[in-house]
Amino acid sequence: MKPPSERTGAAETKAFWSIPTADLLTRLNSSPQGLTAAESYKRLQANGDTGMRRRDVVWPRLLLSQFKSPLVLLLIFAMGLSFFLGETTDALIVLSVVLMSSLLGFFQEFRAANTVASLLAIIKTSTTVVRDGKEVKVPADQLVGGDVIVPSAGDAIPADCVLLEARDVFVDEAALTGESFPAEKSVALAAADAPFSARSNALFQGAHIVSGIARAMVVNTGSQTEFGKISQHLRRPPPETEFERGIRSFGNMIIYITLIMVIAILAINAYLQKPVVDSFLFALALAVGLTPELLPAIISITLANGAQRMAKRKVIVKRLAAIQNFGSMNLLCSDKTGTLTEGVMRIRSALDTEGKPNDDVLMLGYLNSKYQSGFVNPIDVALRALTQFDQKAGAFSKVDEVPYDFIRRRLSVVVSEGDKHTIITKGALKNILDVCSTAVIGGTTRSIAEIRPQLEALYERQSTEGARVLGISTRDVTGDPTINRDDERDMVFKGFLLFEDPLKADIKETLTELKQLGITLKVITGDNRHIATSVSIQLGVAKPDVLVGGDLLHMTDEALRVRATRADIFAEIEPNQKERIIKALRQAGNVVGYMGDGINDAAALHVADVGISVDSAVDVAKEAADIVLLERDLKVLAQGVRDGRTTFANTLKYICTTISANFGNMFSMAGASLFLPFLPLLPKQILLNNFLSDLPSMAIATDNVDAEMVEHPRRWDIGFVRNFMIVFGLISSVFDFVTFGSLLLILHADESQFRTGWFIESLMTELFITIVVRTRRPFVKSRPGTLLMAAVLVVAGTTIFLPNTGLGAVFGFVPLPAEFLVFLFCITVLYLVASELAKAVFYRRSAHSI
Repeated sequence: MKPPSERTGAAETKAFWSIPTADLLTRLNSSPQGLTAAESYKRLQANGDTGMRRRDVVWPRLLLSQFKSPLVLLLIFAMGLSFFLGETTDALIVLSVVLMSSLLGFFQEFRAANTVASLLAIIKTSTTVVRDGKEVKVPADQLVGGDVIVPSAGDAIPADCVLLEARDVFVDEAALTGESFPAEKSVALAAADAPFSARSNALFQGAHIVSGIARAMVVNTGSQTEFGKISQHLRRPPPETEFERGIRSFGNMIIYITLIMVIAILAINAYLQKPVVDSFLFALALAVGLTPELLPAIISITLANGAQRMAKRKVIVKRLAAIQNFGSMNLLCSDKTGTLTEGVMRIRSALDTEGKPNDDVLMLGYLNSKYQSGFVNPIDVALRALTQFDQKAGAFSKVDEVPYDFIRRRLSVVVSEGDKHTIITKGALKNILDVCSTAVIGGTTRSIAEIRPQLEALYERQSTEGARVLGISTRDVTGDPTINRDDERDMVFKGFLLFEDPLKADIKETLTELKQLGITLKVITGDNRHIATSVSIQLGVAKPDVLVGGDLLHMTDEALRVRATRADIFAEIEPNQKERIIKALRQAGNVVGYMGDGINDAAALHVADVGISVDSAVDVAKEAADIVLLERDLKVLAQGVRDGRTTFANTLKYICTTISANFGNMFSMAGASLFLPFLPLLPKQILLNNFLSDLPSMAIATDNVDAEMVEHPRRWDIGFVRNFMIVFGLISSVFDFVTFGSLLLILHADESQFRTGWFIESLMTELFITIVVRTRRPFVKSRPGTLLMAAVLVVAGTTIFLPNTGLGAVFGFVPLPAEFLVFLFCITVLYLVASELAKAVFYRRSAHSI
């Protein structure tokens, strides 16, 4: 069997929804039984990876991106000009420093990108495919044309496929069509020119199964799919997080300040008739020094390191920027099942219409669950575990079914016992009673309309005691056993199935821990208000504020925003109401996390500030999530929040360091150049200063974070950053001018000594201010990370000894007398003391503090 190539296969199967199934099977050299494992491997090898995989990190592109800054490009141009004018040595030195800085950023971003790629591989989606006649799970990106897949409710469609079999299949194609209501699918052929919505026998990548039973053959994969073609032409970036907006605002602020300063320096130096090329290089070097050019690399590696720490705690970050929102989260919305409870349903009992235990009702529930072939859920798992009915079930066989969906909230199967055929339907009590006409009580057949209040009272009583209650009904369909949704009518109500899902043993302690982290849990559940209230009481909330789905229907968005903030539990919530609740909570000023794992959670996951899912979730939920937990445990989530806040805190340390000593030093140099007869530092010395000061910054990602910095949610505040820059930048400038005065007026330094002394002092203050501003405590009471401290000390030692080396001479430095070093040491110590005192006052008076 010769495997078709991707291109040839695509050409031969154009408008595949109009080609008869037998012809399509022939063209793709396949059969309804699918491919063998060996054949699929050969096709995969021949066609390459056919999935829409995330692209591997392309290092040349990443390397070139390090030079995209206009300032860096201008500096390289200026180096070329210097070379042309004969200043070869200086040009090569500055060019070398620029290259080293760019390579430093490249290696950090490359490492971060590979870290993310390895983490995403952990939560790769898989699909059920028929190989060698057996259903097996394989990674979705290993499918090839001719494969036969068996998708179930909640599964994402991994390729463009044609349906071979379909029973009550409904597919959500909103990602492709924008239509929110699920589309019904069948095996009937469609016209070749049929519009997208009319191709009822086709499943397209990017959609997902809502309900039904299907078997389909893969036709197109990868870039040949409809979704792939769209992706090639339109790649929309995800919406900006609050943190990303803040970083962009910070970057813009620095650029405006830099631009003004550069223009001013050039204009004044031109007026003072200083050398044009030197002035131009000096201004550009200052601009590079002012610009936090390593900020993207610092952020990438800090977030990547944070993601690695979180992965060790079984929290996988799919989108690095979501880490900040994760740390800022103050509200977490989640269902109770598997979060507050063990997530394992247990049969409590089965009751007849009079509320008495009844094994016949339990047997009906067992048969319904045993023969349903839709997506697996905890209730059916619990019923299938009733092995005492295995022998009796041997007398029955399955004839037909109508799978569960979230509109009907019912599941029906038809079973045969001899010549008799019976439809058995179970589901939410209200939805079951809606299709029943009678019930038997005390041997007497009564109309549902007559006894419905009695049945609902029994249901309410059991729900108040914490039981999950389903209804079950039957109807004789002998002679016409093939059914559809319309056959769920005129049924006889048989009784109640009662389930319980016990609370987790340590859930109270976990909720207390979340509360201490400043996170409030709000439960959003489809269960009735009585179960929700019972759970809350067990958790210690004496009088929970419960908002039910029915009330939401009559609320305006403004009213819901106020009411949702007060509510502890949202009960009887329909799937489409979850998204509205999340939006209302966000509009009230909260940073909202939503934890979901079901088909109906995708919309809420999309609109939440942080979408959180679990590895066992359906594909569509994992794809919509920003963060995936490998264990469904709030303890894991709590630790992940701490790691997220640690990452955010370390990112801010680099920013605070940049806008304190670094900004102050560059500003001071610009001012000094106006009254000094020579440049305070040569361009190559400024760039070396910038390069050396950035080296310890790379270790900030591994720094220790004070406990109080992770106790509460923290949000980006550009006003705080601006105020920090003004206060600490001015302090830095004051001590810079003290240094200038000491060198010129007390030590009577010549031009080379001035530059050497100023280089040492400016770099030492930039290095050690990191130790001061990295904590809000007195710096002696907060231990820095070992790597950070080591980096600071090594660079500081290098700075002191550099002027005494041949390399120092190349950069224009000279050895300094001992009294120079003593003065510089004293100024640095005084600067650190002043910064420490200013820090205490600043945080005490700051109205806004990140």
